[in-house]
Amino acid sequence: MGRMLQEVSEWIVRLVWTNILWFVFIVAGLGVFGIMPATVALFAVTRKWKMKELDVSILKIYKETFKKEFVRSNCIGLIFAAIGFFLYVDLRIAENMEGTFSVILYVFISFIILLYLNTIVHFFPVYVHYHYSIKEYIKQSFIISLISPFSTVLIGIGLFFIGYLITNMLGLIPFISGVLPAYWIMNVCINRFNTLERQQSQVNKQMKFKESVN
Repeated sequence: MGRMLQEVSEWIVRLVWTNILWFVFIVAGLGVFGIMPATVALFAVTRKWKMKELDVSILKIYKETFKKEFVRSNCIGLIFAAIGFFLYVDLRIAENMEGTFSVILYVFISFIILLYLNTIVHFFPVYVHYHYSIKEYIKQSFIISLISPFSTVLIGIGLFFIGYLITNMLGLIPFISGVLPAYWIMNVCINRFNTLERQQSQVNKQMKFKESVN
């Protein structure tokens, strides 16, 4: 019982400290320019937890990741922002149109926006888990989000309950509003990444076997 209480206490401190640092580094990046690198650092920390590396220095990871990824993550953030603005304008245009075509167009753009948001959700786990070019990060995030409907549903369910908890207990915002969603998303995505990597490994083995036979 004592051991369990200690572990629970350690996790509470770990979560709260990580969430506070997330806010601190967003402010350190002057708000807008701090969101992307601070969130990348947040996911880098939660990835360590998922990999069972619980004794790492959270502050050190934040400092190193924030500094290293500041420029590149903000470049990707600007790309996402531009796409989001374009989709928003398209949606507004569709809203102001009349007729059957406008309804079809509105539904289509809304669907694209859902894909866009799903891509952003998957982007951060992909970013901290793999090494790609900027173009490949966006491409792979989109592909993985598209071929992982079950993972998307799991993420959505988890975020719904976390959102429900936070909206009913607003005092939790400074303590878990960023870290809890990030940890849940990272947990689901790592499991999905492992499955995809195993599947790819099996495909590669089959291809090598066929080549050796031929």
